[in-house]
Amino acid sequence: MAASISVGVGLRAFGQHIIEILGKKRIHPAWIVPGGVNAPLDPALREEILSKIDEKKSDALAAIELFKSKISVFPKEIAALANFDTLFMSMVGKDGELDHYDGKIKFIDAKGNTIAENLEHADYQSYIGEKVEDFSFMKSPYYLPFGPEKGMYRVGPLARLNIAKRCGTPLADKELGIFKSYGPTQNASFFYHYARLIEVLYCIEKIEELLNDADILSDHVRAVAKLNEFEAVGMSEAPRGTLLHHYKTDKNGLITFANLIIATGHNNLAMNAGITQAAKEFVKGDYGQGALNRVEAVIRCFDPCLSCATHAQGRMGFEVAFRQDGKIVDKKFI
Repeated sequence: MAASISVGVGLRAFGQHIIEILGKKRIHPAWIVPGGVNAPLDPALREEILSKIDEKKSDALAAIELFKSKISVFPKEIAALANFDTLFMSMVGKDGELDHYDGKIKFIDAKGNTIAENLEHADYQSYIGEKVEDFSFMKSPYYLPFGPEKGMYRVGPLARLNIAKRCGTPLADKELGIFKSYGPTQNASFFYHYARLIEVLYCIEKIEELLNDADILSDHVRAVAKLNEFEAVGMSEAPRGTLLHHYKTDKNGLITFANLIIATGHNNLAMNAGITQAAKEFVKGDYGQGALNRVEAVIRCFDPCLSCATHAQGRMGFEVAFRQDGKIVDKKFI
């Protein structure tokens, strides 16, 4: 276990080190700017990153093998940690490949059937509805044509690999084939971790591919433009899932309207349903730390950022009610 923790920490450190190389700091770097990036890549730093690629590929493959070895060890968790039928949504390339930036939106159902595809980012209000609940400062998006009851969907690594036909790099494509051998669609959110590891491997291979492109050292790194649109919608596939930003501006470039639907928001309905499922399975007359850890494990699958997803200012107090046979047996205010 200590070795597996070391591998995980090492992979995270590698990613953070790349951010630090490019942005000069690991947390909230200012390297990416409107129109590109603020500085070209130094050749020595390019070689520094490349020198670690083979080691990190091996680490990612080892982590994937570790996960696969644990699938048979946790049947109860796989069955009860947000394992149910939902839709899945992600961006996908024109040939069905994994695409984090330029793809179109696609929805599939729990069996892998296509519900809708080639959807434009700017038209998101025609296929995503946003429900407001009185108990939460988060919105609850859903697939609009199906309504809030049947339109629950998931985004993120699990959705992306359920939808994609291939990743586009050799090692990740091989692992994606194994991932899909468990079934055409994985509905167990436990498999979010599996999909996340395959994407880590894909990213390492993609980093190597990009660094070996001659243009990576170009000093032409930014285009400068004045205001040319008064409204725009942008989408990308962030690590947690589909990120949507919609802005309107005035003639001075000042924002007059903003709507953000981040991955945590997209997953809100599924996370709530997953907590309910896990609580019914593991919290039975005992709501000690062991039982609550199982419920927390549902949230860990989705890796949410609740502070990013909130649409209100200030601090929200949470009252947690524990119910048994439909009756409240205890309350805690957090």
